[in-house]
Amino acid sequence: MQASEMMTTSIHCCTPTTRVADAAKKMKEHDIGAIPIVESESRRKLIGMLTDRDIVVRLVAESMNPLECDVEDAMTGQTFSVTPETSEEEVCQLMEEHQVRRVPVVDNEGNCLGIISQADIARRATEHETAELLKDISRPSRAA
Repeated sequence: MQASEMMTTSIHCCTPTTRVADAAKKMKEHDIGAIPIVESESRRKLIGMLTDRDIVVRLVAESMNPLECDVEDAMTGQTFSVTPETSEEEVCQLMEEHQVRRVPVVDNEGNCLGIISQADIARRATEHETAELLKDISRPSRAA
């Protein structure tokens, strides 16, 4: 199976200048824990990701007010992505290696086409593959 067959295509993106509060409202409204960050609404070139955890760790834990911050203050700029042709095995390896629960899918120009979550894989993979993915993504960080 390829990434194009697993990905969710109804994605909701934000830009670096979107207010964090607006991004958080979008997360709540769509019941998602991460939002791809793109250059602009018209140009969906992927430049980062914002997760609910980013908001807590980078803003709240640092005593910054999320109501006064832009997405660029909390987002992860270094993202790992795959193309629509990437195999399921490669997607899982990338998620395990980088301990991420979601991977954006981009075209050859880096434009965001969709996202693959741990749940997308769990719905399609065997129980063993799902268990291995969860175990590897959740292993304690080496930095801890």
